[in-house]
Amino acid sequence: MAGLNAARLLHREGISFRLFEARDRLGGRILTVDENGSQAEDGFDLGPSWFWPEMQPAIGNLVAELGLRAFAQYSRGDTLFERAAREGPSRLPGMAQQPQSMRLAGGSAALIRVLASGLPDSALNTSAAVTGLRLTNFGIDVTIARDDRQPEHISFDQVIAAMPPRLLATAVRLDPAPDPATLDLWQGTPTWMAPHAKFFAVYDRPFWRDAGFSGTAQSMVGPLAEIHDATTASGKAALFGFVGIPAAQRKSIGQEILIRAAVQQLIRMFGIEAGLPRATLLKDWAADRLTATSADLTAAGHPSAAGTEWVTGAWAGRLLLAGSETSETEPGYLNGAVEASKRVAQAFCDRN
Repeated sequence: MAGLNAARLLHREGISFRLFEARDRLGGRILTVDENGSQAEDGFDLGPSWFWPEMQPAIGNLVAELGLRAFAQYSRGDTLFERAAREGPSRLPGMAQQPQSMRLAGGSAALIRVLASGLPDSALNTSAAVTGLRLTNFGIDVTIARDDRQPEHISFDQVIAAMPPRLLATAVRLDPAPDPATLDLWQGTPTWMAPHAKFFAVYDRPFWRDAGFSGTAQSMVGPLAEIHDATTASGKAALFGFVGIPAAQRKSIGQEILIRAAVQQLIRMFGIEAGLPRATLLKDWAADRLTATSADLTAAGHPSAAGTEWVTGAWAGRLLLAGSETSETEPGYLNGAVEASKRVAQAFCDRN
């Protein structure tokens, strides 16, 4: 989203650009799918889902500007807490959310669709991985890999890297290499979502609501540490949970066993009807090579605003970082992607 929003702001100023995306789709960690796991215009968010416009005005304003419809995260009813395997879950009174978590009708990918629709198709390149940046006397030579074809070289005046700094340090070769302090900063910045996995169970109806539950639950038993109602604005019923097992252990367990254990946990907490999902989804971001590096396999907390320059030395002013992790106010969040892309687009316009 940061790359698309930066492109939108540059395009609005009449500045030509080309956007390169390594995946075969736009959106990065924003991924909305149907119950079969295919991209959908009305589905479930395997990546970021929530935003809080009351305390995150940048994303709230962008949603309004793009004419997208938001709805409140369902939270009416009691919550559940599972302390130990030998004990049944405790039922606790629910609390009103403050500030209110919001979601987008159609899923977070609605942002991607609308942002992309306002840009020239000829400028958008998917399945095109930038693998190298080299400073020359004339600009920046960008190396682009497309499937099995020979690498392509294109020269640009400036480059905006709208990706996590740690992934930039790992996946893109810079010539000259960044100075050691800059490289340490990039490699030491956690990539949000990268160590995590999300599980969804899709149902014919949100039966937990009939029983007076909000769908919110926490567990010290697992495998899901935190569970929420993931029912869409159009009424497609689902529960989702963040998997509380480290990435390396998830890999050794395997997805099939993990999914069975997650469904069994939902039965323990919400009753026998939870054992009859029409579909299940599991997205392990740690296994996504275009999101996570080896350094992301252990959770390192939320990225924090660095309070320093992201690019120094020979690359200063030529390479600009716009990934959400580089936000000065909301690193890692959707709001951070909006803030970082606006900051970088403004810096580019000021320079030019």
